Amino acid sequence: MELREMRVFVAIVEEGSLSAAARRLHLSQPALSQTVGSLERQLGMRLLVRSSVGMAATPEGLTLLDEARAVLARHDLALTALDRQCAREVGVLRLGLPLDVPPTLLVGPLRELAAAYPATGVQARHRAPALLDIALRGGDLDVALLRERPRGQELDCLLVREEQLGVLLTTRQAERLGGPEGLPLEALAGLTWVGFPREDAPGYFDVLTAVLGAHGIEVARAVTELRAIVPAVVYAAVAAADGAFALAPPHLAYLAPNGLTWLPLAGNPLVRRTWAAWSASSHRRDLGHFIAAFDIPERQRDLPVPRTLRPTPGPAVSPRA
Repeated sequence: MELREMRVFVAIVEEGSLSAAARRLHLSQPALSQTVGSLERQLGMRLLVRSSVGMAATPEGLTLLDEARAVLARHDLALTALDRQCAREVGVLRLGLPLDVPPTLLVGPLRELAAAYPATGVQARHRAPALLDIALRGGDLDVALLRERPRGQELDCLLVREEQLGVLLTTRQAERLGGPEGLPLEALAGLTWVGFPREDAPGYFDVLTAVLGAHGIEVARAVTELRAIVPAVVYAAVAAADGAFALAPPHLAYLAPNGLTWLPLAGNPLVRRTWAAWSASSHRRDLGHFIAAFDIPERQRDLPVPRTLRPTPGPAVSPRA
């Protein structure tokens, strides 16, 4: 019997249903059902039965529940002791960030890191996404937020944010082009895109320009490149030219100054993804705790998450599953 199986069993009994236990463990319901079935076959007894209110433990299951809780508690105490020891030894977590990182993305993970590893300091370094990838592979960063999924086996990664992109325009243009269901992407044809150089994030740039081009927007000819993609610079660039637009996530709607308006795009054709990436050879427990604290996007909740990043007490040493 593995600790993982005991943890699944305890979660199902405590939550009272497979769906609630799956949300708690960030696993799919079929995966939980398979785990329980395997455990019952190993032990040769029925542990759970369906009732009118969900899942309930059999008498044999109740016996296992008490023992499993004791084993897991002892296991977690051991990991906590190791965590405290590692926290005294680690020192600094070097965190690479894109210039336009979502403002609330890091609040929870940094709070969790500070609570679990008070001795770990954080050094934030802002760079273009492509430079973040290079710094991460070169050992100059411990973890970074990237705009595209890193390639190769050197890095592990986890999708931590998905945002439906809208468009930032002058208010006059927004009133002229916008509709009740948002602004159709093809309505931007003829306007100038306030974007970024391709070398900053080649994959992300290619995805954006392919979608824009498919809707009649000649990006190669119209693009205005900004070297500093931060809200204040984007606002200034759009406001300076009444025929310009910028692609922007929803939080910029609340920050836009007078004279500028953010509109959703009809049909949500553009999505911006943010990946947390780190060295696949890392064995830092504070890093594992930091990564595990991200709020995983809904569409990824049923996908296999690296076992050591699941939000259980005391993340395992290596982030690689």
